[in-house]
Amino acid sequence: MPAKEIKELRQSGRLDEALTMAQEELNAQPDNIWCKRNISWVYYAFLKKHVQESNFEGFIENLLKIKALNLPEEEVMIFDTTAYQIVSMIYKLNGNDSVDYSKINQIFDLIKEFYFTKPSESFSLLMKAFQKVAQNWSRFIEFADWWGLENFRGSDYQTEEYNGRQLSALVDKVYGSYCKKLIEGESTNEFSIIKKINKEKIQQFLPQLDQIIDKYPEYNYLPYYKAQMLLSLGDKDEVLSAFLPFAKQKRNDFWVWGLMAEIFKDDKELEFACYCKALSLRTPNEFLIKTRQVFTKILVERELYAEAKTEIKHIITVRENKGWRIPSDILAWTESKWFIDAKENPNNKNLYAKHIKKAEKLLFKDLPEHIVAVEFVNSDKKILNFVKNEMFHGFFKYQGIVKNPKIGDVLKVRLEQIGNEGFHKVLTVEGIKTDDLADIPAIKETSGVLNIPEGKPFGFIDDVFVPPNIIKENNLSNKDEVKIKAVLSFNKSKEKWGWKVINVYN
Repeated sequence: MPAKEIKELRQSGRLDEALTMAQEELNAQPDNIWCKRNISWVYYAFLKKHVQESNFEGFIENLLKIKALNLPEEEVMIFDTTAYQIVSMIYKLNGNDSVDYSKINQIFDLIKEFYFTKPSESFSLLMKAFQKVAQNWSRFIEFADWWGLENFRGSDYQTEEYNGRQLSALVDKVYGSYCKKLIEGESTNEFSIIKKINKEKIQQFLPQLDQIIDKYPEYNYLPYYKAQMLLSLGDKDEVLSAFLPFAKQKRNDFWVWGLMAEIFKDDKELEFACYCKALSLRTPNEFLIKTRQVFTKILVERELYAEAKTEIKHIITVRENKGWRIPSDILAWTESKWFIDAKENPNNKNLYAKHIKKAEKLLFKDLPEHIVAVEFVNSDKKILNFVKNEMFHGFFKYQGIVKNPKIGDVLKVRLEQIGNEGFHKVLTVEGIKTDDLADIPAIKETSGVLNIPEGKPFGFIDDVFVPPNIIKENNLSNKDEVKIKAVLSFNKSKEKWGWKVINVYN
């Protein structure tokens, strides 16, 4: 058998001669596996050549020839090696200004009958290449199902590094693309732009997705996609709990609140609040035009015409600056009487501010609220100390969160402790005005006789400490009968809890 000669011709680049010799050998013994192997490697050499030359037709021709050999399943070496050239051709096609997806389909339809080693480096690279074209490729779910999401290698679950940059793990990217395709839906036929959500497929996929989310919480966006899929199923009981962990991490991204608005679209007040929160965040205006347009429709329905006009002006400004088309419904609004008559505001910041707290509470509704008292205020550092009881106390920065806090103010808060030094991050906060102190253990009212020790600027009413400033501001004297309000306070010098007067009543 001329296997050695064929190999030498192939390796020296004399491919036409190698092909002639290999074809003659195969014609003489068409069922001989060695003859098939010899010519398969010649076809591979042509395949590689056509990839280098970006010759798609020649590439497909030799891929077809490899397929036509009907090699048995054991011949994985030729298939695994061919995978590298398939990957290179996919990257070349994706590098064009406009991807020809019919060519992607041709390759996929051919390799579906190839026998690749699973899992393997070459098989993972095959997935990596096809995932690159997933965004606008209608058959990505079909490809992923053929490839088999159980065929990832251990390294595919880990983040990658490229040119000093950390890149998402292959598994993270693939599951993300798969989710997006399920959410997007499938075309009802080859020529239709109408897409239909495959609810049965989503239901089958969700348990698999849950396993990945539980095992790899660093795949940040998968809970977001899960929430969108649950929303498409109409499963609103589960969607919020699925989405909350993600939403808390990404709460400064406007599109998180857009999805929250979708979740609560049956509750018009919450939906409105979520859009206010989305538009209140620092975001480039070009990213907000779709959100603004949805919100404008709600404003018009509420007859908030000045506010609607403000949003429309923002939308038009961005679209004109970018050279983008102005949608017909926006144009129709600008021609309406209400738009012409409405006052124009520079922005809707005051409107957003009135509603965003209601939206923010949604994120932390699963966390307990605490009623606390302000025990101390450092106005220079914008820090206040709070206390609920001897077990729950600390401090947080109040700037931009609590306006002009005073000692004795009562707050309803959700807090996250940062470190072990008592510092907390405010999640939600609301001021409370009440005369009923029964449910506020950190504050008490009492009365009694003031006892000022001789030569001291401070005093006591039973066990309650009266600071010098309180005595001076209220012109108090020893043995005065007074009614006071006190706050629970920790005495650092004595290292024990006690009470401190904050107000005196005449």
